[in-house]
Amino acid sequence: MALVEHVSNPSDGRLAGYVGLTDAQLRASREAADGVFIVEGHTALARAVTSPYPLRSVLCLPGRLAVVQAALGDTEVPVYVAERDVLAATAGFDVHRGVLALAGRRAPQAMDTVLADARTIVILEGLSDQENVGAIVRSARAFGVDAMLLDPTTADPLGRRSVRVSMGEVLHVPWARATPWPEALHTLADGGWRVLALTPAADARSLRTVSRAPDDRVALLLGAEGPGLSAAAMARAERVGIPIRPGVDSLNVGHATAVALWHLGET
Repeated sequence: MALVEHVSNPSDGRLAGYVGLTDAQLRASREAADGVFIVEGHTALARAVTSPYPLRSVLCLPGRLAVVQAALGDTEVPVYVAERDVLAATAGFDVHRGVLALAGRRAPQAMDTVLADARTIVILEGLSDQENVGAIVRSARAFGVDAMLLDPTTADPLGRRSVRVSMGEVLHVPWARATPWPEALHTLADGGWRVLALTPAADARSLRTVSRAPDDRVALLLGAEGPGLSAAAMARAERVGIPIRPGVDSLNVGHATAVALWHLGET
């Protein structure tokens, strides 16, 4: 059962893990040193409870306590209850969802480990925006992706905004850093993976013409909005694109991911 404790001072040591959530440098250094990350919102908390990441504590508003207790079930973890001004002073912003949690990270996984039983994966190159990463992961979970590979420059998928936007689904997707990069794409191709680079380039093959055999192992390669995929990465993949109305620049990378994964799952 949850161990409920009321906290009235933002300087209380029990809340140290929740301090300065909008300070990116502080969070990156502290979370790496302590091996933790932040979960925001009761939906993401419920996903965390059933994930392989251990919960350390929960911080919530009084009015959200019942929802938190329902999400936790029999999980034994300290639950700190504080008023809105205390949460805001601690976190550095008004916590509209009224629920935060601190969870422990796992040891980094190797590429071979996360790919062992995978059949469909996504690969991210250069995505520095955590919210885009979270949106991609949410679509990935919805459309049956088994694992995710990240190049060395892609944002931390366990960053607070990524976890929030993914609605906690990122906690159920095995992932690993793909190194060396982009040579790791050759490794995938040599291992029988079909690597599809999603790009708005005019000369890309239409995704409508791409079919998938039952035994195909498919990797969808995605780049950042703006710069897109590097030439080195695209040179190691099959270039495909989603046809859109003339005059529209492109789709958001999260939306494009959903469309592509739906198609690849249906064909």
